[in-house]
Amino acid sequence: MTAWKNDQVSEVETSKIIELAREALKLEGDFVELGCYKGDTSLLLAEVVKNTPHRLWLYDSFEGLPEKTNSDFSEIGKDFQKGELLVTKREVKERFLRAGFKVPVIKKAWFSELTSEDLPSKIAFAFLDGDFYESIRDSLKLVEDKMVPGGVVIVHDYTNEALPGVAKAVDEWMRGRNLTLKKQGSLVIIEVK
Repeated sequence: MTAWKNDQVSEVETSKIIELAREALKLEGDFVELGCYKGDTSLLLAEVVKNTPHRLWLYDSFEGLPEKTNSDFSEIGKDFQKGELLVTKREVKERFLRAGFKVPVIKKAWFSELTSEDLPSKIAFAFLDGDFYESIRDSLKLVEDKMVPGGVVIVHDYTNEALPGVAKAVDEWMRGRNLTLKKQGSLVIIEVK
């Protein structure tokens, strides 16, 4: 596996993402990433799915961070601004081409604008990196009915004190669901039964 630099996810977290993505290759269904930013994690997933029947689908606003809600405020994260972390769809496509990968399906939209039809019918692996409460809430709603048994949902920034909305959205979504939740660094891993 090529060692892709990922400045948003630690080395330990990156190893766990790759491990779980490889395990998901045994399942029927595609791989999705909601919130791809520069495509660091996307490139890791592209390498995992290359030469397999699985497809990679990427979703991002390509407008940077959305407006924060009250659920997203913390003293640590008060400096995050709307539009911060802006990367264009073209930049992400060019990274794939430079790396020698086929460009995945890339959809430019806010997660709240996406519908079920915008995602593949079956998902084996989902990586959600929306940073804020509404983005994670909307991402979870989008993938929940598409996940295949044994599939995995990984949410970035679950334990990040600067982004409290992420944990709030996950915890609310988990209520009443009989799912396994594990933490790895700032990630939370949800195993679908």
